[in-house]
Amino acid sequence: VAWAAAKGVVGGVGNGKFDPDGSVTREQMAAILYRYASSVQADTSKHGDFSAFADADAVSGWAKEALSWAVAEQIIGGSTENGKLILNPAGNATRAQVSAILMRFIEHFMKQ
Repeated sequence: VAWAAAKGVVGGVGNGKFDPDGSVTREQMAAILYRYASSVQADTSKHGDFSAFADADAVSGWAKEALSWAVAEQIIGGSTENGKLILNPAGNATRAQVSAILMRFIEHFMKQ
């Protein structure tokens, strides 16, 4: 946490506090990976369109740029629920989702 905070990759949960044992949302994952990619001068210029997702308006303002980038790079995708494609940005990422997201991130950025 100290390294990531010093590099600007994470900022904590407010009031200078961190919650390393807490859950992480899908939009938080996007923000962390986006900030990390930026810190190592990876290309973060791609941005996707949320209009295909039924819950596009649920993306937090602070996460829009990062999540748009993660969607455009196909690092984070949606799922179908009740016949609708959703992004579930504020939903907690499951272990399986975190693993898949990290795998896609590593596979994509290790090629650059």
